Order: sequence, then C-alpha cells, then structure tokens
Amino acid sequence: MSARRAVTVVGIGDDGCASLSSRAASAVARAEVLVGGERHLEFFPQFRGEKIALKGGLSAALDRVDALSAEQNVCILASGDPLFFGVGALVVRKLGGEHVEIIPSLSSVQWAFARTGIAWDDAAFVSVHGRSPEGFATRLRRLSKVAVLTDGENSPARLAARLLEHGDAGWNAWVCESLAGAGERVRAFDLAALAACEDIGPLNVLLLLRSDPAWRPPPAVPYLHEDAFAKRMPKNGLITKREVRMLSIASMAIRPDAVVWDVGAGSGSVSIEAAMLCPLGRVYAIEVDPEGVEICRDNVRTHGVDNVRVVAGRAPEALAALEDPDAVFVGGSKGSMEEIVTVALDRLRPGGRLVVNAITMENVAETYRALRARGLDPEVTLLSVSRGVPLARYVRYEALNPIHIFAATKPAKAQEAAEGAGLARPAAAGAQRSASEAS
Repeated sequence: MSARRAVTVVGIGDDGCASLSSRAASAVARAEVLVGGERHLEFFPQFRGEKIALKGGLSAALDRVDALSAEQNVCILASGDPLFFGVGALVVRKLGGEHVEIIPSLSSVQWAFARTGIAWDDAAFVSVHGRSPEGFATRLRRLSKVAVLTDGENSPARLAARLLEHGDAGWNAWVCESLAGAGERVRAFDLAALAACEDIGPLNVLLLLRSDPAWRPPPAVPYLHEDAFAKRMPKNGLITKREVRMLSIASMAIRPDAVVWDVGAGSGSVSIEAAMLCPLGRVYAIEVDPEGVEICRDNVRTHGVDNVRVVAGRAPEALAALEDPDAVFVGGSKGSMEEIVTVALDRLRPGGRLVVNAITMENVAETYRALRARGLDPEVTLLSVSRGVPLARYVRYEALNPIHIFAATKPAKAQEAAEGAGLARPAAAGAQRSASEAS
C-alpha cells in the first residue's frame, strides 16, 4: 500500500457534505488544515483545525499549504472534479504529484448533462471563466454540442448575444444553475431569449446544442470564393483570389493558438480565413483606408469570426502597439514594403513565418532585396491561375493576374543574421503578448 500523501484535494458539490464519498469524508476528518473557498469552508462549521480561505490570489495560500504540509495533513476543497478546469492542476504543479492525492466528485458539467438528459460523450468543453470571450464564436463554428463554464462577466446572456452578433443563431441552450444545491434550476432557451434573460445566477453551466439536425461543420481548410467577401467591394476592386489565399495561408504555417498580422487587410479575406485556423489565437487586420476598415469589420461579423481585431492605420507605424506575431502576411504596402518587411522580421517570434504577396515588379524587387538583406533565402513562387468561364455553349480559360508569393522563416538567431548583413535592430522591439489578452 502506498504511503499516505500530505495534501489531499477533495471535490465537493453544492450540496456540501452529502456529495462526499466515504473516502473523501475520511480525508476531511483526518485533516489538520482545511483549505477552500469561503462557501466550501462553511459546509464544515465543526472543523476545529486551521482554516485557510482561498480568496484573491492563490499563490500565497499555496505557499502556506506547502509550508504546513511538511508536518500536518492538509485537505483542499474544490468544486466538482478538481482536475477539470479546477485548482487541482495548480496544486500538483506547486507541490508535486507525488505529494498530492486527488479525490474527485461529480463535475458541474456532468450534473448539467445528467439534469438535461443529453449524452455528453461527444461534447466539447469551453471555459470563459476568468478569460476573455474573444474567439468564442470562432471556436464554436466547428462544434455541435458544447458545455460552457461561465462567470459574471461572461454570462450566458452575453455569450448568447455574442453568437447572435456574429450570425450564429442556430443553437438550443440550457442554463443549469446551482447544480445539486438548494437553489438548483435548469431552463431551456433559444439564443434570442437567452440574450435577453436577466435573472441567471453566477453558479451555472451553459449547454449549447445545434438546433438543425442537418447541420454540418465547415470544411477543415477554408476555401471561400472572393464573392463571399464582395458584399461591399473595396474601391480599388482588389480581393485576394481564393487560389492565392489558400497557398499564402498554408505558407504561414498557422497553429491553433497563433497570433497573426495581416498587413494591408483590404476586404479582410485573408484575416478571416486565417482566424478560422487559429480559434485559440487572434488575427490583427491592419488597413489604412477608412472604407476598407469598415468593409473588413462587416466581413468579420458576416463570417462569424470574433478573434479578428481590425486595426485602422498605416503600416509599419500601426504595428508598434501590437503583440508579437507568430505569422505575418503582407498583402498591401502602400509603398512601404521594405520598412514593413524589416519590422515584421524584427517582431516575429523565432520560427515564425513571413509571407508576402507581390504583384508589381517594383514590389517583387523590393521584397526580395529586403529579405536577402536580412540574410534570408526566401521561398519564391510565381502563381499563375486560369479559371474556366462560359463562352456560349463552350468553356474558355480566363487568366488571373500572376502573383509572386514570398515566404521565409525567422531563424532563432535572426539578430546575428541581421548584424551580419550590416543591419541594426531597432531599440524598441514593440509590445510583447500580455497575459491580459491571452484567451
């Protein structure tokens, strides 16, 4: 039999002691220190040892637990399953798995599905508790059944309104409050009714289920015709063609949590398809033309992606305040190609990808020169596409403008490469990714 561990994390429900198994109850009974949220500690008024309330930051409380566990048995109370979006993982990281025992209870999500009678073996789980809701609608684009952990700021009503704003109304919703507690309540809504609901308690789980049984997820690889972005045509009439867009986006090697810059966003077509590939990240669509900015914003809402931030301004100046990217696409430069490439390479994270589309001979030459000056040997593709179009009873080919696609990876020692080419790195490298923006 293994030795008893000094710290036990016990899952507990809103029904308090009634939710505890005999093993969990024994862990509480032998504890000399009881740790938990104030509402959890109130379930044990008879406890005579030291009580530590978890409020504010957890770091100081866990430091105290670490010190006490050297000589005393410590029991930490946590909601439901401590390893399901709970404190359990943090305790294990802090104290080491060999010193911690986890005794789970039913999670609030299990209770929610049980109360509604919905099978949950094919469900996805999303938490916006204490997190930004940015990207929530984008993540749900490919999902059909979702359990959402909410908080006071990201309430079920606000999340419903966010989905409606981004054109995704096809959901049935259940809000499950105070599960297994005295005030338990389970209600069904459509999204419009949920968005207007004002009496939802703070302890809840939101279940979402597609209302259309024929619904199918969108394709894994975005391949939208440019007509999908031409509800309002940019005044110069330029929208990146889908064949070019597909190859350019593939060249960026976008990960699900990537930060992407789209410089010269225009209609937002590249930004939108890139955002679909990084639902856990975000895309910055930088556009200088005021009309283009509004068109980009309209398209972002139309296509239901809420992890695109449209930035009105001219590059490279507009790039200074943005978080460092994992991938950069340059589709328009307004005559500042060399400066944009320089800033992009300075700010890209090591291993990040820079992709440039160049149509004019001048931009081709300037892009190649700027990349070579940084010691990079770019991949260069000349893409010529012809599409079949009807001609009476026949089909003929219609050629699109040929385009150069440059792609380069920033090496881990990009600074040395730049210095070797005689270039100095700017003193200010720009804003780093902030913890407040992580989702």
